[in-house]
Parts: sequence; C-alpha cells; structure tokens
Amino acid sequence: MNILIADTLPEHAVKGLEAAGASVDYRPKTKAEELASVIGDADVLVVRSTEVHADCIATAPNLSLIVRAGAGVNNIDMKAANARGIYVSNCPGKNSVAVAELAMGLLLALDRRIPDNVNDLRAGKWNKSEYSKADGLFGKTVGVVGTGQIGKEFIRRAQAFGMEVIAWSRSLTQEKADALGVKRAASLQELFPQCDVISVHLALKPETKKLITKELIASMRPNAVLLNTSRWEVADEQALLEAAKSGTIRIGADVFSGEPEDKTSPFTNPLAALPNVYGTHHIGASTEQAQNAIADETVAIIRQYAERGTVKNWVNKAKSSPAKFQLVVRHYDKPGVLANVFNELKSAEINIQEVENLIFDGTMTACCTLKLDAQPSAGILLAIAARKDEVIQTQLVELK
Repeated sequence: MNILIADTLPEHAVKGLEAAGASVDYRPKTKAEELASVIGDADVLVVRSTEVHADCIATAPNLSLIVRAGAGVNNIDMKAANARGIYVSNCPGKNSVAVAELAMGLLLALDRRIPDNVNDLRAGKWNKSEYSKADGLFGKTVGVVGTGQIGKEFIRRAQAFGMEVIAWSRSLTQEKADALGVKRAASLQELFPQCDVISVHLALKPETKKLITKELIASMRPNAVLLNTSRWEVADEQALLEAAKSGTIRIGADVFSGEPEDKTSPFTNPLAALPNVYGTHHIGASTEQAQNAIADETVAIIRQYAERGTVKNWVNKAKSSPAKFQLVVRHYDKPGVLANVFNELKSAEINIQEVENLIFDGTMTACCTLKLDAQPSAGILLAIAARKDEVIQTQLVELK
C-alpha cells in the first residue's frame, strides 16, 4: 500500500505505517495546488489542513482512501470523492480536550486581559490600576452552541469554574441536557440574550454556515464575550467586526477568514487587529497530546483498511439509501447462488443498493438481505424461488 502524507505527522506515526509494510511518501509541506502533481500512485492520502481539490482526486488512479488527521473534513472536496467512490475518514474526538482548553484560555485571557498585561510588563510599564478591573467568571452564565465532544469538554471546564451553563444544539434533548448538568435552550434566539459568554462549538456544514447571524450577535448582552474555536464560517464575520468595533462585545477567536495555508505567511484580518479581540493562529488542536492521539488514530484507520478492507470513521457513507424494497433470500451456501439471484434482478433492471450476506453456523446455509430501488415482479420472485437446489425461501417487504 502506497501512502502520501501531505501534512505534518509525528515521526512515530510515520514509522508505524512503515513497520506495517506500507510505502510512505512523507511530504509535510505540500500545498493544495501541488497535490495533483505529487499524488502519483498513492492508495491513501493523509492531510491535516491541506485542501484536497477535485483535480487531485481526478489525477490519482489508485486513490481509495483520504484520511483527515483531525476532526472536520471541510478541506476535502467531498463531491469529487463521492463521485470516484473514495472513502473519506477522520479522527473525531481526539482533539476535543485541546480545543476546549484553548476556548477556556481565551475566555480567561479576555476577562483578565492577560496579553495586554504581558505586553505592558515587557515594555517596562506597571499599570495595576488598569488591569484590576476584571469581572471574574464565577457565577457568570455561558451559552454553549453545539454539544458534540468539544462542546461537552468545554461544559465540564466551565462548570469547574463555577459558571452556569445553558446549551443549545439541534440534537440536544432535555434528557441529554440533564445528564450534562446544563439548562437547555429551545433556540439560539432564546440562548444569546441570557448569556455573559457564548462559546461556539459547531462543525461546518451547509446548515451551520453563518448560523451565528447579525441579529443573534446584536442580541448579546453589553460587554458579553463570544468565543469561536470551531470554524470562522459558522458566524457572520462582518457582523462580529461591526460589533467589536462598536465595543458592544468582546471576542476570542481561533479562526479567521483569509487564513494562509502556509503556516508562516503574512496575515491580515481587520477583526484580528481590534484591541477587544484576542485571536490565536488556528491552534485549537495543536497540543502534543492531541496530535499524538490524532496520529495514533490515523495509523489505526489505515491499518484496519489494509488488514480488513473496512474503514474506521467513514464519513461519506450515505446515512441511508433510497432503497424502497428489501428482499431476503435464505439460500444454500455454494458458488453461483447469489450470482443467479443478481442476474434475475438485473434482467428486470432493478438496482441492488445495499447487500449483506450472513452464514449460518455449520456453513451449509446463508441469508442474504438485498435492498432494492424497485419492486421485483411476481415472475422475478418465482424465478428466484424456483431454484430449489439453491434457494430455500424468499421474503419481500416494502421499506417505510
């Protein structure tokens, strides 16, 4: 198996893949526009922040798996991967603690103005009266937007600081909220005006793009804090800029529009330059602990794929097929049985969208479940069942 690693990965992970018999091409500084020219005959591509465009996928004849060594997959052209039948996998949950820690760090830094303290001390200035005006976090209300693994880790840390937590997500039920020890908001419109702090922990999806609207930002309490350590696209950045410029809110952000792909390039963003905005360099997952955990998961994904042909954390698998009917065929376990069943369905131009064949103990018989895009006629079913030396019984049900 040939593996191209186009981003930084710890040395132990590279060696682990080589020890498993893989041929590893390690190019940690590869840029998105260079991928198509270096992908070659790679079976597996590993990336972190490097974007994988359609041209790269189109020029990679052997590519069958792309592993995002991180949580999201928004840097991968999923439409192009789906069209080529290429698995996309990621490493969810492995950087949750690191991101939650950074979000808490940004909150503490904003409240105590830690970076400004440090800058003045380094400049030889003592300004205790100015920096003795912090509010403190104890007893404050924090609204958590998104209760995936990162959101849950942030909730634990906010609770440890004595903060009252109100949470919202599309999947948050009252039962789940009770288990987390938080109040549940029915909507973002209900959540935002109640909180001294809003912390955003959303994956970037079409339905979450600019979910944090200008109207929501305008509804925040005066001098409230908005933290975004997820993706910059989930919030209306222009609205954040206007609110921060007016001094109505403070912002802690790890993500900004216009982030350069190169890790040391010049960067300009008007939001990041404001005095009441504390920003970091998209480093939420960049702790040694998180990177080692992500690297280990990346190796586990590739080893499982090489050894079993199955993909751990497969993200572009359809949640459900549009199959309308299910045909169950109990049959004798011998060559050609399923081929004959498939041929009967093919003759009727019926597509099999999902299939599972399980063997009974003793390996004499089996049960095959086929999910179909159309209903087989009575004649097709009779033709299948007529093979008495192959088929034991058939059962057709309409899927609801």
